[in-house]
Amino acid sequence: MKRLTLLSIFSLAFILNVNAQSKKNQDQKAIKSMCGCYEVSFNFAETFQYSNDSTYKASDVKHDTGLEWVELLEDSENKIVMQHLLIVGKPEEQHVIKHWRQDWLFENTNLYTYNADNKWNYVSLPKSQVKGQWTQKVFQVDDSPRYEGSATWIHADGKSYWENTTDAPLPRREYTKRNDYNVTVRTNKHEITKYGWIHDQDNDKVIRTTGKDDVVLAQEKGLNTYTKVDDSKCKSAQDWWKTNNQNWKLVRNKWDEVFNRKTDLILEEKVDEKPLYSILFSKEFSNKEEDINSIIEAFVKKS
Repeated sequence: MKRLTLLSIFSLAFILNVNAQSKKNQDQKAIKSMCGCYEVSFNFAETFQYSNDSTYKASDVKHDTGLEWVELLEDSENKIVMQHLLIVGKPEEQHVIKHWRQDWLFENTNLYTYNADNKWNYVSLPKSQVKGQWTQKVFQVDDSPRYEGSATWIHADGKSYWENTTDAPLPRREYTKRNDYNVTVRTNKHEITKYGWIHDQDNDKVIRTTGKDDVVLAQEKGLNTYTKVDDSKCKSAQDWWKTNNQNWKLVRNKWDEVFNRKTDLILEEKVDEKPLYSILFSKEFSNKEEDINSIIEAFVKKS
């Protein structure tokens, strides 16, 4: 009887391990299916306002379109890295803009969670809390941090999706126009579709003050739809990345060194009156490793 029981335990463990690996393979396939060339529609609208100020003005409804190339930078057992490159202009006069980046880490325990006012708190999670989950780490155009969150990919009823709620800075479309709130509490849903994928968002615009409860100023709906097109339409972005990827690898390496310090992180908004992205994107800026390291370090506030 003991032998049969032991055999049953081993069999069950084997089945569970096979099922877990099969699930992980499904997750990896879903994540990597977001790579390629896409026609994108960006749509945002405020849905509800909670301000007591009678002069409160909602953000304008935003409808934009673009062409985006999503490049697979890294594909290992527990990490997938994808760089977004935005293509603007007419086909004969295309201009490539380095856009956001998303890293996916399996059963990751180290996160930087946004607090407010350009500060991220380092958080170490217990392994039990992230079992079977993937962390999505999203980075700004200059590879500085934006937001991170961990959740489980769901594959059911012919759908594959991942959903998480986390805190983030104001998006670029907002922080150049708004200063009446300082945190975006984002619910992000990535869903794979038969035509590509969607980035579905439900965002709270929050006023966060130390020692006080958060105040929700307004809520926003966002829906970015990625429709797959032939990769040849994004050739300009592919060529641009071949030319520039080594420089940006140095930038990523330096940020990785900063993140690996595993301490709270506060970033300067500007150094010498310039934000980081404008320095790194400048044609005059040196792309030598020591210069990249020096300028990024200048944006990291010393505790």
